[in-house]
Amino acid sequence: MTVTDEKSAAPEAVAVKDGRIVFVGNLSQAQAKWQGPDTRLHDLLPDQALLPDFIDAHGHITGTGLQATIANLLAAPDGNVTDIASLQDKLRAFAESEVGRRSDWIIGFGYDDSMLTEGKHPTRHDLDVVSTEKPVLATHQSFPLGAVNSLGLERLKYTATTPDPKGGVIRRRLERATESEPVYGEPNGVLEETAFNPAADLAVAGMDPIDSGQFLAVGLLSAARFGFTTVQEGGASLEVLGLLRQVADAYPDGLPTDVVVYVKADQAMKSPDTVQASREYTKGLRTAGVKLLLDGSPQGRTAWLTEPYLTPPDGQNEDYRGYATLPDKDVLAQVRAGFANNWQVIAHVNGDAAIDQFIQCVRTATKETGQDRRTTAAIHCQTAREDQIEAFQELGIIPSFFSITCCRHLAGPVGGGPRHGVHLTPRRPRRPAQQSLPLSCERPCPQPLPTADAPKATRSGGRGAECGPADPADCEHP
Repeated sequence: MTVTDEKSAAPEAVAVKDGRIVFVGNLSQAQAKWQGPDTRLHDLLPDQALLPDFIDAHGHITGTGLQATIANLLAAPDGNVTDIASLQDKLRAFAESEVGRRSDWIIGFGYDDSMLTEGKHPTRHDLDVVSTEKPVLATHQSFPLGAVNSLGLERLKYTATTPDPKGGVIRRRLERATESEPVYGEPNGVLEETAFNPAADLAVAGMDPIDSGQFLAVGLLSAARFGFTTVQEGGASLEVLGLLRQVADAYPDGLPTDVVVYVKADQAMKSPDTVQASREYTKGLRTAGVKLLLDGSPQGRTAWLTEPYLTPPDGQNEDYRGYATLPDKDVLAQVRAGFANNWQVIAHVNGDAAIDQFIQCVRTATKETGQDRRTTAAIHCQTAREDQIEAFQELGIIPSFFSITCCRHLAGPVGGGPRHGVHLTPRRPRRPAQQSLPLSCERPCPQPLPTADAPKATRSGGRGAECGPADPADCEHP
């Protein structure tokens, strides 16, 4: 992709003056017109290309550092985990590493059950093979989903008599009830959403500060390798926000890459003065607003949909559609708080039912304020229906699409087939021309792929059938 047309010769030089590109074309012309005594020259090797910088529309930069520090459980092309046995090998290797020996937990990130030969999640017993002396956490690629071993369940105090938390699921080997006491079933080790979060918190807290203290620096270096100059910490706790400020203050000239922070909305409501939202960066860091989490992920089949999944998770019936993380009243309270404090509100909404909930609450809060529409954002809204795209424009909601992995999971044979894939990541022609369409990499869920070919490569869902052939962007409809 170049800034010249197909008939022109490939550009040989780019001239930049005062931060702006002023010339693209022939090298001799560039030298004659733009080269001076103070010009700095940079030569590219034959296999290199010059790209613009990228601003990540949504991601988790400290999670990127965590991902680079623990066991890599990703499938190809970003890893080589293919089955339960290779997943176990990666976790054992981490346990034997210097970082792993310092860690209270054995931790890995990135497995995808649909990419494993067995086509299932690892269970507590699979992870007991890795260790019975340390708790083990294998995190799914979607993050708020994963599995722990038997010792991990003990640390979490999850038993057959532990009910599922609101907005989460403790998967079981057996579900039944007795008259004397509730017995929900023996946990099999797989944990979803709010049932998973305590495991992640314990595992990360159990890492040595020598290692966890490097998450931001490692994440920023990784982002820079792929050309990002602005990244996000999308969903930070107040504790993490404080740590980020300390790290930024420690840099004499500020962070090398700009970091935008969105604080977890429920925590921001409890301590609004700590948020300090601003449009200006202080040493490369600023807090922009708050994030709401309204459902799960298509990868884990926990995204909240209006139509059933083609293949429901184990233990669910054929009408299973995922589930909400929060009731309507809590979502509305968080949106109201964002509006009252002038925080930008962004919401994690993978499924179209979650998008409905967000639209409803934004519309209600907007009417209550009696003010002009606020700029909000629907994160991961690749399942948006046509009526929802129109509501985005009406209410000033920016749609942000996570196009790298969702076609394979939602449009493939496990997620929902063509009925969910027909309008995935809709970018043409249903949106108004003035509506921006950010694409996010959602690191650390996949490795970053911030190029125009990413949606083109993933719309097939990895299954040979194109998703939403009427909607992809092209050069005339970016």
